[in-house]
Amino acid sequence: MSTTPPPQAVTSGPHPANGEHPSRDGAFGWLPALGPRGRRAFAGAFGGYALDAYDYFTLPLSMVALAAYFGLDSGQTGLFTTVTLVVSAIGGAAAGVFADRVGRVRALMITVTTYAVFTVACGFAPDYETLLVFRALQGLGFGGEWAVGAILVAEYASARQRGRTLGAVQSAWAVGWALAAIAYTLVFSFVGDDLAWRVMFWTGALPALLVVWLRRRVHDAPQATAARERSAARGSFAAIFRPGTAGAPGLLRTTVFAGLLSTGVQGGYYTLATWIPTYLKSERGLSVVGTGGYLAFLISGALLGYLTGGYLTDRLGRRRNIWLFALLSAVCVLAYAHIPGSADTLLLVLGFPLGFCMSAIFSGFGSYLSELYPTEVRGTGQGFTYNAGRAVGAVFPTLVGFLADSWGVGGALVFGAAGYGLAALALLGLPETRGKELA
Repeated sequence: MSTTPPPQAVTSGPHPANGEHPSRDGAFGWLPALGPRGRRAFAGAFGGYALDAYDYFTLPLSMVALAAYFGLDSGQTGLFTTVTLVVSAIGGAAAGVFADRVGRVRALMITVTTYAVFTVACGFAPDYETLLVFRALQGLGFGGEWAVGAILVAEYASARQRGRTLGAVQSAWAVGWALAAIAYTLVFSFVGDDLAWRVMFWTGALPALLVVWLRRRVHDAPQATAARERSAARGSFAAIFRPGTAGAPGLLRTTVFAGLLSTGVQGGYYTLATWIPTYLKSERGLSVVGTGGYLAFLISGALLGYLTGGYLTDRLGRRRNIWLFALLSAVCVLAYAHIPGSADTLLLVLGFPLGFCMSAIFSGFGSYLSELYPTEVRGTGQGFTYNAGRAVGAVFPTLVGFLADSWGVGGALVFGAAGYGLAALALLGLPETRGKELA
């Protein structure tokens, strides 16, 4: 059973055993430094996460049409997100254990297949209750994909460039979000609302193609695989909850504070990701095309934020990067929710910094959580903390849904700022890990 203490910052060179080339400078120097196998792993993780985002956003973008079709109130529609995120905690924790026991790539294929199958199934739902069940089951795959893909790439990346490498993986979320917004604009422009939401879900079959490629072309990092297979404690939940003793610090403290960090960041993020499309359409009175245009500013900011945050997490350190963007995200949320009704141009412009800040804070997550845990329980620790935080953070979108009828969606969005405050406090219990080399 592992009693490895939370890692401290150390500096060492790249892993030749992982097929890396020496680290290179430049905007994209991290990509050739991964080596051929590492680049294929990056492509697999990037594609999986982009399609994960695409399948996730089929629901928020279709929320208004769904509510009208099934006659739902704001609380019921908010429950879709909560159920997805709560069940994702189960799927994420299970995927993490599976990744530690049988390998990263195998676990990645299972998660991608799961979210694809149940996203398509949502399009066939005959009633609200069935759709709620299918959406929950989609959460099983949705919860595990990011943690497993991030670990796969982290174990190929060098310590010096891991933040920007994982930030690039994280940027796939903005790509998937953009693809979903484009699909939404096209589908809802040419298909009636009663059928359009179903078509959106049916397009979620696309990830099946990725699974075939993953099976043939992507492999786990050799050095990390050897270290994982040597340990009898791999994939152990007991290890990540073991308290420390005088001579052997455990991982309990790390797990608790990493879970709180994840809760705050994801509570803020999913509040915005879930309700901004509804806010733009129902309270600001924007059309389908107009909503897509405003989301384009938000998503463009998000893409740049992921990439910029990746570089900053390497330069400033993991904790400083998260602190910086927790503060800026909270400020942007409060400003966005209180823009006067007549100031639509300001709403459009502010979408860019909002998307930038709420995404840049995520850039360090893949590297930070990977570095907090030893190889044999890296998947278990990262899968649990990230997705437990996602599940608890799911309370935030539901609160917004239930308060929207009395406060308005814009007023209720302020709960997102509280999440970023919690994230900043959680960092007080975690170490800095910049420069930590992974076995």
